Amino acid sequence: MDTDALTPELLRKLREPKAYPAVSLTMPTHRREPDNEQDSVRLRNLMAEAGRRLDADEAVGRQARGGIKAQLEQAVAGVDLRRSLDGLAIFAGTDDHQLWTLPRSVPERVVLSDSYLTRNLVSAKAQARPYWVLVVAADRATLWSGSETSVRQYTGGGFPKTRPQEPPNPQREERQGDVASTFTDETTRQFMRDVDTAIAAVLAAEPRPLFLVGLAPALALLEEASTAARPLSPAGRVVKGGLTDGPAPELLKELRPALEEYRRAEAARVERRLDAAIGRHAFAAGLDEVWQSVRQGRAGLVVVEENYHRTVRVDGEHLRPVDESAAVSDPAVREDIVDELVEAALDGGAEVAFVPDDALTSHDRVAAELRY
Repeated sequence: MDTDALTPELLRKLREPKAYPAVSLTMPTHRREPDNEQDSVRLRNLMAEAGRRLDADEAVGRQARGGIKAQLEQAVAGVDLRRSLDGLAIFAGTDDHQLWTLPRSVPERVVLSDSYLTRNLVSAKAQARPYWVLVVAADRATLWSGSETSVRQYTGGGFPKTRPQEPPNPQREERQGDVASTFTDETTRQFMRDVDTAIAAVLAAEPRPLFLVGLAPALALLEEASTAARPLSPAGRVVKGGLTDGPAPELLKELRPALEEYRRAEAARVERRLDAAIGRHAFAAGLDEVWQSVRQGRAGLVVVEENYHRTVRVDGEHLRPVDESAAVSDPAVREDIVDELVEAALDGGAEVAFVPDDALTSHDRVAAELRY
């Protein structure tokens, strides 16, 4: 699976306490040759390390050990390193396993715990900046899940939707005409109300920016169907027909101007919020300060440079930077502290925004607007 499949419900299940040990393996991968030639060796070494850890742990019974090793082997058999992204995560219990490909590099590690290590998944999805695309026509509506580089059709929440077909009525067609009546008859209006109800439920379950695509009459009718209590607030509109069934590359091509405009507006909004936070002394900068504000529940907005990573030692309430070669076997050393920070911020109800590298050089790569 990729991070696009990480719904709030699935994340909740991944975080549920499990019988010890729930095993998590993470490692960086490479998209292209020749760098990806090392990935298979790295994966074999990681599997060997997991086996040694399981064998050495006296808290792991023989039956559990055998079950987990079998699940790990099944997971590895499903890995296709020719289609790697930037990171790989494998979760395994005694009777189940999951394989995740990530568009963000992750540290190489093996973790035995009573739950799976999800922070790399959460951070990778947040950085992918997912969005929804609702494509509407008078007789069909499809929903697409988008990320930085792709869109794919979403088949949950009642989508795709097709307007019920009415039996031919020549007298009615003669009275109303053809093209114009398509967007004025009650069947189409009811169809748009159904689409509005369905997209509202999807957004309530998984809030994301929403982009609308379709001909102008269809978009106008959909927004007219939106209720005062639940108005549609699209992040952008693309006025173009014929895209309810994609194809995905063509839909993404048409979306790009709207996506770029939205991201420019979001970057300006984030900058204004940070400037205002500085002015009212509700601002934190640098990894240690922001980490503390997130742990205290004070951060309302956390802003991170896209490729910022830092290895640290957790020293009481503070983070002490250490060299990346520091022993990861030391539980106080965190290779993925930025991902952990992002996950903690989202869990605490903060908004997380990623900005281009060097955008926060004066704030030590990470900053926060504080609630108080």
